[in-house]
Amino acid sequence: MYAICGSMAEARRVFDLILEPSIYLWNMMIRGYACNSPCEEALKLYYQMQEAGKQPDNYTFPFVLKACASMLALQEGREIHRQIVEIGLESDAFVGTALIDMYGKCGELEIAREVFDKMSDRGVTLWNAMIARYAQNGRPSEALEFFKQMQLAGVKPDDVTIVSVLPACADLADLQQGKDIHGYVFRNRFESDVSVGNSLVAMYAKCGSIDIAHRVFDKMHARTVVSWNAMISGYAQNGYYDEALALFQQMQMTNVSPNRATIVSVLPACAELGALQQGKDIHDYVIRNRLESDVTVHCSLIAMYSKCGAVDIARQLFDNTLKSDMAPWNAMIAGYAQTGHAHESLMLFRQMQLEDMKPDLITILSVIPACSHLAALQQGKVIHAYVISSGFERYVTVGTAFIDMYAKCGRIEIARQLFDNMPKRNLITWSAMIAGYGTHGYGEDALALFSNMQEAGIKPDYITFTCVLSACSHAGLVDEGWQYFESMTRDYCVAPRLSHYACIVDLLGRAGHLNEAQLFIENMPLKPNASVWGALLGACRIHCNIDLAENAAKHLFDLEPEDAGNYILLSNIYSAAGRLDDAAEVRAIMKDRGLKKTPGCTLIEVENRIHAFVVGDTSHPQSDQIYATLEILARQMNVAGYVPDTNFVLHDVEEEAKEHMLGLHSEKLAIAFGLISTSPGTPIHITKNLRVCGDCHSATKFISKIVKREIIARDANRFHHFKDGSCSCGDYW
Repeated sequence: MYAICGSMAEARRVFDLILEPSIYLWNMMIRGYACNSPCEEALKLYYQMQEAGKQPDNYTFPFVLKACASMLALQEGREIHRQIVEIGLESDAFVGTALIDMYGKCGELEIAREVFDKMSDRGVTLWNAMIARYAQNGRPSEALEFFKQMQLAGVKPDDVTIVSVLPACADLADLQQGKDIHGYVFRNRFESDVSVGNSLVAMYAKCGSIDIAHRVFDKMHARTVVSWNAMISGYAQNGYYDEALALFQQMQMTNVSPNRATIVSVLPACAELGALQQGKDIHDYVIRNRLESDVTVHCSLIAMYSKCGAVDIARQLFDNTLKSDMAPWNAMIAGYAQTGHAHESLMLFRQMQLEDMKPDLITILSVIPACSHLAALQQGKVIHAYVISSGFERYVTVGTAFIDMYAKCGRIEIARQLFDNMPKRNLITWSAMIAGYGTHGYGEDALALFSNMQEAGIKPDYITFTCVLSACSHAGLVDEGWQYFESMTRDYCVAPRLSHYACIVDLLGRAGHLNEAQLFIENMPLKPNASVWGALLGACRIHCNIDLAENAAKHLFDLEPEDAGNYILLSNIYSAAGRLDDAAEVRAIMKDRGLKKTPGCTLIEVENRIHAFVVGDTSHPQSDQIYATLEILARQMNVAGYVPDTNFVLHDVEEEAKEHMLGLHSEKLAIAFGLISTSPGTPIHITKNLRVCGDCHSATKFISKIVKREIIARDANRFHHFKDGSCSCGDYW
């Protein structure tokens, strides 16, 4: 009785008082430990049972194998399998099912298949075990194939089969197969089974058919916490964050209490919406229900607070966590990297290594974007070396992340080498390489790669087309951009999204076709968002079209009233046109609304350290040398014919003061520091958080020729490769 109820301590005390326990009692105790833990005790009792002269039977082995499966004790499982063969129980259906389950959970699917093939009596339970193990080990195609073979063998699937095979449909996003199985469920009246209903909801949600998932959910006569979790998770994973939160609130009004899986499903919705207060309310629920000790819940809270901008609270949670598990480290490193705190992400990564914590795959995928954000090439190379030595390079996701990193660090040629050497590439890999070429201004290379992708049989998605259109925009390939935009729906059945419309506005605007861009916006089937109007406003700045700029800015002020960048851009357009009163009025509006301009900042990596400069910066320890170098460069540039473009000083001051202000821009300070801190002839890499100004662009061309160095500059929009007095953008930017 005690063992059946899970009270193993009491059961053991009674068992130990029995002088000659029967085989039935030994089996009951082994079963109790296998089902309730500690599983190690099940194995110990199994060996003690044999020492006591009791031979295991077909009731003993399923539970001792269950204990091995729970502990992933493959070696012990193999030894027990040998004993099963010796006793002659290998053909027993229950024992065979337990062997398949044990080998499957230990990742030995080929041995599990051998056990299955040797069984003469293959009932539905045995088929279910193989299907479940294939599905749960990331081999969904084989799970579905086994499901088909099962029916061909005349074995009728039951509710357990359905629950096992539907996740395989979800993993493959095979909606049609899922619908076929749903039809089987309906014909065989399995719909009333809660587990089947839960699996259907999860399958439809993972296949992107969230409406059908909700219909199945609504028709369920009984709902468990798993039902609610499947629907909440489905909403969150498909971007329906408001619906996920609403359903969570509805769930709390029922008699079903949210569990750890509910919390882990709903917190990402709070994170994506920036719903900090709702996230805090859920955190309160977690504390009240003592769920905070769960590592997954704790990490989800760290991620939620990070994405909601409360990085300090996320760090407090991290600091109060036991650091023996990799998950909290990964959550905090990713939290920093995803919210613009790349430097802190890298610092925490170093701290983790100093504390002898070994980075895993998730760590690597979390920290690489931090290197990309800072253009920390040397630190990225160190991480790349670790990845190679650790064997992580075999993962397509890691290779793709490094392609993105090297491209964003200015080394597009290394990115291409990595791409060419990858044994496997997915759509994201191709898109990353196309995007890299685009940001470097190599539009024709991007389009050639897109053609190669199609020849390789890879079908582009909406993200790929965003990369292609952006590449056309940066390279001024107007006709090609139009052709690809029109081919999206015609040839690929990809419906244009707002990101694609923004690319076309940018494409037309950069090329000077401002009226055409305005007309394009007016005829859009979708309501233009801030990205679309922002592209037009940026083009108006390039071509000094005040009328269209005012119209675009009006829309932007309505859509993004708190974005200071839009006000600054309009003010700069007025200033460049000499309308200083209008510029002052825009800045006065900013002041009244409490908006502040994002200060320009330029980064440069030297000897694995990131150095940051702002305009007129004198805080650097080598500041005197930096300014002395700038003075020398200024004289050399003047002799070479450089004339400061004071139109880019948007203040009403004397011309001489404007020239002095231009000389203090952060880009020039970073370049000067690079010249005094690196060996002659080596390239200089700088990164600016805003668009590089026209005068700095012109000055850098002169500097590259004078110092005979390549200067690679990444600004908020693209890369500029300066060499021998010219720029890769061809002054089209």
